[in-house]
Amino acid sequence: MEATAAVRQMMVGVSGAPSSIRDARKTSLDADQPIIERCLAGEEAAWEELVRVHTRRVYAICYRFTGSDHKAQDLTQEVFLRVFRSLKNFRAGEGSFSVWLGRLARNLLIDDYRKNKLDRASDSLEDRLPTIENTAAGSSRADGMLAGREASEMLQAALQKLSPELRETVILRDLEELEYREIAQVLEIPEGTVKSRLNRGRADLARILRRTQQVAV
Repeated sequence: MEATAAVRQMMVGVSGAPSSIRDARKTSLDADQPIIERCLAGEEAAWEELVRVHTRRVYAICYRFTGSDHKAQDLTQEVFLRVFRSLKNFRAGEGSFSVWLGRLARNLLIDDYRKNKLDRASDSLEDRLPTIENTAAGSSRADGMLAGREASEMLQAALQKLSPELRETVILRDLEELEYREIAQVLEIPEGTVKSRLNRGRADLARILRRTQQVAV
């Protein structure tokens, strides 16, 4: 299968914590439709190009959500296999391919989370709904609080302690840098809910990071 080969080839060079990919995402938007049309026409090179353009973004979402390079690579490959099977259902007039792809990746991550829920009981949606803390730290940008490799590892560990619904919102806004409107489309929730979850997630993340830094001192 051409799509499988393309995904595997692109995943070879993807490892470690991802960097910000906002510019790449914006640059790719205008080019998506012609590539999609070529893919649907059965052009093998188009599939390879589609994977190349979007792999790092999908991997970044998967890595931030799972905290595992190996798991993120497996899930990224599965995302693009789903793209291969369902691309014919994409409708350009109903939204951008980037949002459609993000929703597909998000749904796969939720499916994977539910499948392994017993192994992640501490992150249960029912057991971990953090309260809103009205502090300045809570409203700061998550990825602007720390810098460097050690800080990146601390941030990744802290993200894993957020409930999945808060984690994905923080990731999509503060790390993937999507607009509120785009996040609402991906998560299929109102923009007001996006903002509420983001406030909760930032406040909880700030508390976790402060505790981590205090312990490290």
